Amino acid sequence: MSTAISVRHLRKVYPGQPPVVALADASLEIKDNEFFTLLGPSGCGKTTLLRMIAGFEHPTSGALEMFGEDLLELPPYKRPVNTVFQSYALFPHLTVAENIGFGLEMLGKPKAEIRATVGEMMELVQMTAMADRQTGQISGGQQQRVALARALAPKPKVLLLDEPLSALDFKLRKEMQLELKRLQTETGITFIFVTHDQEEALTMSDRIAVMSAGSIRQIGGPRDIYDQPAERFVADFIGDTNFLPAELVSSAGPTATVRLASGKTTTARSHEGADMSGQVTLALRPEHTSLVSEAEGMLTGRLGNVVYFGTDTHYHVQLDDGTGFVIRKQNSPDAPADFESGARVGVTFGAGVAQVLRD
Repeated sequence: MSTAISVRHLRKVYPGQPPVVALADASLEIKDNEFFTLLGPSGCGKTTLLRMIAGFEHPTSGALEMFGEDLLELPPYKRPVNTVFQSYALFPHLTVAENIGFGLEMLGKPKAEIRATVGEMMELVQMTAMADRQTGQISGGQQQRVALARALAPKPKVLLLDEPLSALDFKLRKEMQLELKRLQTETGITFIFVTHDQEEALTMSDRIAVMSAGSIRQIGGPRDIYDQPAERFVADFIGDTNFLPAELVSSAGPTATVRLASGKTTTARSHEGADMSGQVTLALRPEHTSLVSEAEGMLTGRLGNVVYFGTDTHYHVQLDDGTGFVIRKQNSPDAPADFESGARVGVTFGAGVAQVLRD
């Protein structure tokens, strides 16, 4: 598969006292026909990187290529990209069809081609019945579809999406996540999606770049990022995670034997670059652990809050060394009786479930 976007040692520094480093030595490759997500908290540099690909920002240093062509030499209007912004920027005085065709008119396309493309795009985003309505007369989710159709109409090589779902309510946002993935698959266009929402990234992405403080911390598929976080920031930012202190006993390749605070030993996975000496930090997902009797536990403590979430229940345990720990158990009609708050309990988990982290 060919490379759509190549980012090499890209850096963006805004002048000031002191200067603000928005992006620090970012390098990544995005494949053609890939749904790639830039994920991170506000101020991490993800939108700055997206704006540099679009041409709205110029890097302080570094290289940026699209399909082997130097993008930095091209002004924004000559780059084969389109952007969908958080605010859809639709024209309220134009109809749905006119909004979708606007960019094609600006490009001087023949009227017959515009009509055919607009019809194709409306069918793609399932808005054909709304063609003659003004955008102020349709819902937020429908406006989102129109903005997508308008951006896709010129058939860009890469579509940039800057948190386009953040203004939608929860249920509609979930529907649009699946819709976006469908559109990317059907069009074959490379999508680069910016979000701070971890679930959004895990749901739609082929690969994810997790960013923090202007740097890329880890790149991988959703399952890799979730199950094998490379460092504490990634483990903490993606989903819920328990962190445990442990002592390294031995290591062999990607497997380590560690001693827990309780004195018991277990095996754990180690990520490339993890500190494999002395005291280490383990990451454990709540759903990979179980609440058992005190005698059966690898770790022991006292059960605090029990929080019911409908699909599952979270058990908050204060371990004997003072560490807080959460166990997540999926609810079922035939589940045995729960432990009561205040009871002495044990926590257990399988061999190789824990991950040794880079701090």
